[in-house]
Amino acid sequence: MKSKVQFRLRIYRDESIAIGPGKIALLEAIAETGSISAAGRQLGMSYRRAWMLIDEMNRALSAPAVSTATGGTHGGGSALTPVGEQIVRHYRAVESTARVAAAADITALTRLLAP
Repeated sequence: MKSKVQFRLRIYRDESIAIGPGKIALLEAIAETGSISAAGRQLGMSYRRAWMLIDEMNRALSAPAVSTATGGTHGGGSALTPVGEQIVRHYRAVESTARVAAAADITALTRLLAP
């Protein structure tokens, strides 16, 4: 059996998760695909679910993380704003810092797992 270590940082605003692992994955997929619907498909979620997560995040922030353009002759699309890019960068940096800082304890814990 193989072990896996996963950090699950969530930042709440009131009762809703403003920033969390699922929203970060969605932001990264939007950056890669240029589309909320394509990002949702890539992550196995409906367009509605993806849109609701982005809307919830955008409402929790002082400036939106994602900008959208409606369809038309050239089609629509979505992109991360500078705020969205900062969120992904800082979130991944926190994960990296935590992983390095906790490396010895993580090793000790995983050694306690059954083979």
